[in-house]
Amino acid sequence: MQISPRQGLLRVREFTLAEIEHFVDPEDKSHPKFPDVANLEFLMFPREDQVSGRSARRIRIGEAVVQGIVNNETLGYFIGRVYLFLTHLGIDKDRLRFRQHLANEMAHYAADCWDAEIECSYGWIECVGIADRSAYDLRAHTDKSGVPLVAHEKFPEPREVEKLIITPAKKELGLAFKGNQKMVVEALEAMGEKEAMEMKATLESKGEAEFHVCTLDRAVTINKNMVSISKEMKKEHQ
Repeated sequence: MQISPRQGLLRVREFTLAEIEHFVDPEDKSHPKFPDVANLEFLMFPREDQVSGRSARRIRIGEAVVQGIVNNETLGYFIGRVYLFLTHLGIDKDRLRFRQHLANEMAHYAADCWDAEIECSYGWIECVGIADRSAYDLRAHTDKSGVPLVAHEKFPEPREVEKLIITPAKKELGLAFKGNQKMVVEALEAMGEKEAMEMKATLESKGEAEFHVCTLDRAVTINKNMVSISKEMKKEHQ
């Protein structure tokens, strides 16, 4: 509910919102219905064009995904569906664009974010937000509730996979970072394979490494006693 009405209908005391939260396999973000929207062409405003001073341009959503402008098929599918929904409501196609968030607008946990913007007398106004929020919401709910919110896919046959193992030394991190220990631990555990292996190499060669913690908005120094990083072969059934 809005408590500070201004700018006419853009800020009223209350209005109805709708939200879709779609869950996807983080290792396979393809979408079976993406071909249904892949040939849609509409105004898109990628962050590179914004930074370089170029204007929004018409791009097929299928090409945007192939070129890496849009992060994945599932995100592209929902961008396409939002376009169809808004134009079905009567929004002028020439006054509708999809603007990608700049790097400094992105949440630290997000993979990619786009806004459907409509041009009106106040300029381009965000009306719909479409974001790949990774697993942040599930992790946050799990942390608060203590109930693991996970899904499993069963394999026809068990398979051997190489797994990245990151084990923060909570005692050492607690001594070093006091009340910020939890945020440093979570950031270490959330590292991707490339970043983790680069840290491992730096720790082995130099004994310490600089590590940026988004929730602290600064870099911290991690030494080799604070975290163990390795790879192990494990048999998975699901």
